Amino acid sequence: MAQAPALPFSKIRLSRGLAFLSGEIAFAEDDSIPEGIAAQTALVLKRIANTLGTAGLDLDDVVQVAVHLVNETDFSAFNAEYRQHFKDPLPVRTTVVARLLAPGALLEVTVTAAQRD
Repeated sequence: MAQAPALPFSKIRLSRGLAFLSGEIAFAEDDSIPEGIAAQTALVLKRIANTLGTAGLDLDDVVQVAVHLVNETDFSAFNAEYRQHFKDPLPVRTTVVARLLAPGALLEVTVTAAQRD
């Protein structure tokens, strides 16, 4: 799932002990997007975990999360699914409502993780 993007950006960059990930949208293996915020959140976080894994990291290493939701009414359902993927101490997070360029996408998530010593 951590294939190279077709657009001019890196999926992950490591610098000074930090891993910076580009925004992730819930594209399935067949490039479809599942319906519903819970399914999309779960898939996005799975894809992020897979990308982090290429650098020897996982979701426990995430220190910062930025979330772009299409619908503010999805905030509660998003939080319920999100909470299933992160342990305390939770990463710091910013959540905004935004229009996304991928039709059918309900959210985009990007993270910063700290490399282990």
